[in-house]
Amino acid sequence: MKILCFFGKFNYGDVSRGESYEYVNFIPALRRLGHEVVFFDSLEREAYLDFADLNRQFLACVLIEKPDVILCSLMHYELWAETLRLIHDKTNAALINWSTDDSWKYDQFSRLIADNFHIYATTYKTAMQSAASNGHSNFVLTQWAANTNNLMEPCRTEECRFQVTFIGSAYGNRHEWVSSLKSRGIDVQCFGHGWEAGAIPAADIPGIINRSVISLNFGDSGLVMDGLRPMRSRQIKARIFEVPGAGGFLLTETADGLSDWYTIGEDIEVYEGIDELEAKIRHYLAHPEERDRIAMEGYRRTVVRHTYEIRFRDLIERAERSRRKSNENGRHSLMDSFAQIERRHKPGLFLKIMKWMLVLPCTAIWGGRRGSRAARKILFELSWRIMGKKTYSVSGWPGRLFYYES
Repeated sequence: MKILCFFGKFNYGDVSRGESYEYVNFIPALRRLGHEVVFFDSLEREAYLDFADLNRQFLACVLIEKPDVILCSLMHYELWAETLRLIHDKTNAALINWSTDDSWKYDQFSRLIADNFHIYATTYKTAMQSAASNGHSNFVLTQWAANTNNLMEPCRTEECRFQVTFIGSAYGNRHEWVSSLKSRGIDVQCFGHGWEAGAIPAADIPGIINRSVISLNFGDSGLVMDGLRPMRSRQIKARIFEVPGAGGFLLTETADGLSDWYTIGEDIEVYEGIDELEAKIRHYLAHPEERDRIAMEGYRRTVVRHTYEIRFRDLIERAERSRRKSNENGRHSLMDSFAQIERRHKPGLFLKIMKWMLVLPCTAIWGGRRGSRAARKILFELSWRIMGKKTYSVSGWPGRLFYYES
C-alpha cells in the first residue's frame, strides 16, 4: 500500500530545532509494516510562494503518486478544507489526520475540520465525547507510542550514567518545576530547545533515557482558555511511551486516562505537585530494586501493546473500510476545480491594510519577528471564534495574510 505523509520534517519548520516527532517516528513504523511511503513537507515555507502554492503542489503530488492513504498531522490551516474535500470526494485515497493537543485544540480546530477526513485520530479521550455530541462519527481514539527502532531493555540502576533527566522543550512552567527541584537539592539534567544543553538529535534521546535512573515527564501543556477562564490542561505526552520503550524509569505528572495504558506503580510512576515529585525522586533513588522492577515491567508492556506498528495497523484498517471508491472522471477534474477555488485566496487592499493595522502596534511592542507572529496569533484567535470553519478555508484571513508567520 502507498501512503503519502503530510507533516513537517523539522519541528515548526526550523532546522535548528531538530527533526519533528512525526517524521522520526511515523515514517519508519509505516515502512516496517510493509508500506511504500511518500513524504510531503508541510512546514517548508521557503519551498512555496504561499498557501495557495502549497495546496496546489500537494494536489499535484496526490495525482502523481495516487496514494491509497494520506496521513496528515495538521498544525492549523496549511491544507484548506476545500483541498481536503476535493481529495476526499475525487480520489481513491483514504484521509487520516493524527490530531495533537486536543485537550485544548478540539474547540478551535478539530471540530471544525474533522468532517473532511475519513478517520480523525485523537489522543484525547474527552475529544471523543465532544465529537460524539457534535455529530462527528469518524473520530478514533488512539495514543502516542514507542518507536520500535528505539526499544531497549532497561539498565540496572548502578549501570546508569545520569540520575534525573528531562528531555523536552523549555516552555510553560517547566523552568519552574526544574528550578524548584534544584532549590531542594535535586539536580535535573535537561535536554531540548530552550535549555542550556540545547536541542539534541532524535537519535540520542533513547540512549539518554536508557542511562537515566529517573526520566521525568511534565504533562502540562501550558495555559489554555476554558471560555473566558484561563486554565492549565494536562496531556498524555509521547514521552510517556518513549521512556518505558527505551528501558527508562518513567516518573510523570498524572493525567486523565493514563491508567488506561499503564498500571500506575507497576509499569510507571506518577506524581501530583512538587512535594510528591521530590519525595518520589528521593524514594526511587534510594530503592534501586523497586526502580529496576518498574522499569522492566514498563518496557515489557510497551513492547507488547504500545508501538507505532500496532497503532497504525489499526488506523489504516479503519480508514480502508471508511473510504469511498471514486471514479477516474473525478480525478481529471480535480485540478480544474482547485483552479476555481484558489482565486479566493489572494488578499485584496482591505485585508492588506488590516494586516498592517495589526502588525504595526505589535512590532512596536515586541519587535519585527515576534510582533508579526503576535499579530497573526491575535487574528487567528479572533477568526476561529467568530468565523469558525472559514478560518481553515481558502478564504480564511490568517492564512491569506500570514504565510511565513504561520
